[in-house]
Amino acid sequence: MALANRSDEAMTMMHKPLNPPQIHASGRWVLLPVVAALLSACGGGSSVEPTATPMATSSSIALNVDAVALLPADASSAVAQPTYHLAPVVLAAPDDADVLNSSASATAQPHVQSISAALSEVATRGLTVQSIQDSQRMRAQSASAAAADGVAQPLAASTAVSTYTPAQIRAAYGLPALPALLSASAIKSLSAAQAAQLGAGQTIYIVDAMHDPNVAAELSAFNAKFGLPTCTAKTLTVGTALPLAAAPLADGCTLITAYNTANGTLSASAPPYDAGWATEIALDVQWAHATAPLARIVLIEAPDASLNSLLGAVKLANAMGPGVVSMSFGSNEGSWTASVDGAFSGTGMSYLAATGDSGVAVSWPAVSARVLAVGGTSLRYSGSGARSEVSWSKTGGGMSAYTATPAYQSVATLPGAVALARRSVADVAFNADPSTGQFVAVIAKGSSVVNWVSAGGTSLSAPQWAGLVAVANALRTQAGKGVLGQPHAALYNQIAAVPGSYAAVFADITSGSHGTCAACTARAGYDQLTGLGTPNASALWTALSGASVTAPVVTPAPTPAPAPASKLQAPVITTTALTGVASKALAGSLSVSDPAGYALSISISGVPSGMRLSVSGQTLLINWASPVTGKYTLSVTAQNSAGQSSQATMPITINAK
Repeated sequence: MALANRSDEAMTMMHKPLNPPQIHASGRWVLLPVVAALLSACGGGSSVEPTATPMATSSSIALNVDAVALLPADASSAVAQPTYHLAPVVLAAPDDADVLNSSASATAQPHVQSISAALSEVATRGLTVQSIQDSQRMRAQSASAAAADGVAQPLAASTAVSTYTPAQIRAAYGLPALPALLSASAIKSLSAAQAAQLGAGQTIYIVDAMHDPNVAAELSAFNAKFGLPTCTAKTLTVGTALPLAAAPLADGCTLITAYNTANGTLSASAPPYDAGWATEIALDVQWAHATAPLARIVLIEAPDASLNSLLGAVKLANAMGPGVVSMSFGSNEGSWTASVDGAFSGTGMSYLAATGDSGVAVSWPAVSARVLAVGGTSLRYSGSGARSEVSWSKTGGGMSAYTATPAYQSVATLPGAVALARRSVADVAFNADPSTGQFVAVIAKGSSVVNWVSAGGTSLSAPQWAGLVAVANALRTQAGKGVLGQPHAALYNQIAAVPGSYAAVFADITSGSHGTCAACTARAGYDQLTGLGTPNASALWTALSGASVTAPVVTPAPTPAPAPASKLQAPVITTTALTGVASKALAGSLSVSDPAGYALSISISGVPSGMRLSVSGQTLLINWASPVTGKYTLSVTAQNSAGQSSQATMPITINAK
């Protein structure tokens, strides 16, 4: 990641080099705020002041505290950057294939959308919906002006971006398919083992800077479009007791937002809005949830992107209780990194970080030996067969200039027997190329319009690996084992060091490069681009927990004994024509039932853009916030588990104002 420095006077004053702690005659000492934050983040998590023992024969005072190296001026004044990329196009809304069946799109091809040659040249790092739309307007105006001047325009070929749904990513990486409908009642019917495969009882901490005011609405739109469990949203107050109560096992998903101070306590004030960080927050939350749909998500928003404030957010996560911390940001490593390594040593905590998005480079916090560093690939998956991947050309990674080689990266544990002089990142990888990206719902500040983008970057890789670790912890807990904590030893020593286990659990990425150095090309076994490789999720979970992983199944209502073929009845679909007015919200419903009580599978086609579908019992609710003039027909197909099917249509007419 690039190291960015703040130039404004206020931030210069905030991060200027600090004097030593001031000593009071009373024998107590006071730390300046930034020093206190670093001490707290590095294991001094108590709010109790360290004691000082005055020496009997001297006016000096000896302090019995752990030595902590202060960040040098260039690091303490630095700000981290989010590590996401967006393809330079606002996508058409995904179809509604997954609305009633969250796995319906698993066997389909990814969504493909063309990008004009002019827009394909736009840098993808840190794009926002607004910047994409601005680029489109500028190029359209430029082309219009050229045409008006009689200048001939070349017929440039367009490029295309492929974008995957949660169901397609789950299928590609070997996560078990989700049940068709995960309503609140269906979640309660899951067995403990089935719920564990969805992350129930675990907490994923998303650490980011700044504020996304629409994070709950974005997640709601994402869940509705892809048939994922809904999440109850709330914000923590300053008086909230810590640690938090354990995440519930059977109450579905909860999205909790918390604001932190630089010293790791709760704040009542939301940070300022920033469109880039808000985009980062949206993709982190949505894809952690897509990977572990029943895990509790705690979003911790730091007041700014300074390293001190982000360390404060990690310290707050430690205080909240065991869980998995996902960090999709980075700053250039330095000699100071060891001085804050204690922040990544919380009890029962796992820490994951993106390796960066600018090619060969080593960034913090991924470089910490206590953090699982997640690199990126470019994915190809057609809906069947095995996935194909190469290293993403912009994935971060490399060998640290400062951090010693951790024991788990010794030659004895590395497939390919690579000798590493110092800590090397990445450790693992996941899809990260925005051109082979994944859907993310983004709502701009002050708007209610849902925009869909194709997101990538190692920002996308990290929260999905966090979800994988959370599910592993849930399965371990179900089996009576402790949580993983730092997972490196398990991944390197127990899995990668055993050839058969390595081949089963990881897809070894052997093609691609991210620079011109000798180690910048992917190879068989470990490499700095993708580490050990990308996961075969079910095999990974079995290796980490010992549990057998199969697709969760919602227990249906008791099924009656099969009726004779001559008496089998088809499902009953009841529809009513709807009429509305353009731009005025339209609501309606249709119902589907089975006379014999068999389980039902429902599909709907012809759903116009912007229409929302949701399920309540046997009723399908229809809501269209801003209808467009025209005539539409919904085609409904219902099939019961006895093999009988029915079809019906539902006409919808939208009149002009």
